[in-house]
Amino acid sequence: MKESSNNALVTLTALDKVFYTDDVETHALEQVNLTINQGEYVSISGASGCGKSTLLSILGLLDTPTNGQYHLSGHDVTSLDKDQRAAIRNEKIGFIFQAFNLISDLTVEENVELPLSYREDIDKSTRKKLVKEALAQVDMQHRANHFPSQLSGGQQQRVAVARAIAGKPAILLADEPTGNLDSKNAGAVMDLLDKLHAGGATICMVTHDPRSASRADRIIEIFDGKIVADQISETTNAIAV
Repeated sequence: MKESSNNALVTLTALDKVFYTDDVETHALEQVNLTINQGEYVSISGASGCGKSTLLSILGLLDTPTNGQYHLSGHDVTSLDKDQRAAIRNEKIGFIFQAFNLISDLTVEENVELPLSYREDIDKSTRKKLVKEALAQVDMQHRANHFPSQLSGGQQQRVAVARAIAGKPAILLADEPTGNLDSKNAGAVMDLLDKLHAGGATICMVTHDPRSASRADRIIEIFDGKIVADQISETTNAIAV
C-alpha cells in the first residue's frame, strides 16, 4: 500500500460515489473531504438518503469510491482488491450495527471470538484473552456462555460492542447503534461509547438522533451527498466547509 504523509487516522480527499442504474446516475457522495484524527469521536448526521450510510460503508472498506482518495492509518486504501480490503477491515476496523448481527447458534463468547479467528497473527490463547478483556469492558463477562436469544436488546448490543473492540481496531464505526433500543438501553450504550472514547478509542458514528450526535467531539452534517457542516462540540463555532 502507498504510504501517506498525513498523520491523521482517516483522510478522505475529493471523494465521490456514483451509483449507476440503467441510464440513471445517482451521486450518493460528492467531493467529500474529511479528516478524523486518532482519538476523536465523530458523529455523522443527515436525513434519510443523504449519503451518510454510503460514507460509513466506504470508511469501513465495505464499498469503494468512484473518485477520490481514502487514506487509513497512513496508507492509501482507495483501490485495494476485495481480499486486501477484508484483511485490513478485520484488523483495523470494528463495526457496531443497529441490528446487532449476532449469530444465534453461537454463545456470547463465540460471537466475540469469531472475527478474531480469521486473524493469522492471533493464536487461540491470545484470542481467549482478548475476548475475556472485551466482555469485561462492556460488563458482559457473566453472560459469556449465554446465547443471543437469552439476552435483552441492550445486552446484545453490548456483546456487539465487545465483538467490535476485541481485536483492538484503529477505529470503531457505529451505524445507528441505538436504533433498535429503548431510551434506557440506548442511554446505556451511549454511555459505553463515551467510556471507550475516554479510554482512547476513535469512534465514527452515523445517527439520526440529535441526543446521540451531541455526545461526539464533532458533529458532521451531510445533505445530498455533501458535507454542509463540521462542528466541534456545542460550545465552539462551526468550521467552514
